Amino acid sequence: MLALRELRKSYPGFSLELSLTLPKGQTLALLGPSGSGKSTVLRLIAGLEYPDSGSIRMEGRELLALPPEKRRVGMLFQDFALFPHLSVYENIAFGLREASWPKERLEQRVRALLEQTHLTPQAHKLPHLLSGGERQRVALARAMAPNPDLLLLDEPLGALDRRLREALVLELRELLSGDGPTAIVVTHDQQEAFLLADQVAVMREGRLAQLGSPETLYHHPADPWVARFLGHRNLLSPEESSQLGLPRKAHLIPSAALELGRGPQARVLERLFMGERVGYWLEWQGLRLYHESGESAWQEGQSLSLSLNLSRLIPLEGA
Repeated sequence: MLALRELRKSYPGFSLELSLTLPKGQTLALLGPSGSGKSTVLRLIAGLEYPDSGSIRMEGRELLALPPEKRRVGMLFQDFALFPHLSVYENIAFGLREASWPKERLEQRVRALLEQTHLTPQAHKLPHLLSGGERQRVALARAMAPNPDLLLLDEPLGALDRRLREALVLELRELLSGDGPTAIVVTHDQQEAFLLADQVAVMREGRLAQLGSPETLYHHPADPWVARFLGHRNLLSPEESSQLGLPRKAHLIPSAALELGRGPQARVLERLFMGERVGYWLEWQGLRLYHESGESAWQEGQSLSLSLNLSRLIPLEGA
């Protein structure tokens, strides 16, 4: 288990304060906007920076007492940082040679990783001959090679185009699941975090805004800021909630609470065609609401019937 206890680090204009635990074998996603402290957490765990105070324990060992090379932590950077003059095989084997692994054991481990990451045909190629997705897999295999207690991935898909990201996120999910290593993935992409992680920590300005499973976070955000960050568009302010007869606090309107086909008229303010889905911004009873549908039945300026099931609304803390 990884345990971060009252971890603090300050820079001019920014401070990090964080406590959390991660069970062995699970994947945690650190999700948040730029500047929220996600990469700082990884650098502190890896030993690339040192905290002002606090504790980092992994499987009972205090990592702060150890230099980076003794922490049994593997790290994958966004730019992959492959050695350009070494083949795929030698890139993966590099850390094992540095650690003086016996030749037979080294070869067995590298071959297993090449097979696991579908890189066996590329084993003797140099990095510049590989696709972006192949380079990402080489970097991941190299980080996993020494069997680290903890694997840290800083925006592992960030340098890839959208098509490659969508394809590789499922491969990465497979590598991290099952008997995969304990891992922390830094990302600013909500869908990526939800697909990869057992637990998601939403960070805001160096603090933990909410921690939970992907489904818990999405369906029960802690406050309006988390709800908006996770992509929810339909939020009521305390004043709007009060006008509807609800307690005077912010409320989340899940899509299931919007019922089309009956109720007062809503006017289409804006229509957003997105291929298979069409988004509609609506004006209803003085509220601005968003609805997404597979149907493109309405145009801007048209009206439709809509009712709001108040019993399905989720109260939120904060304004």
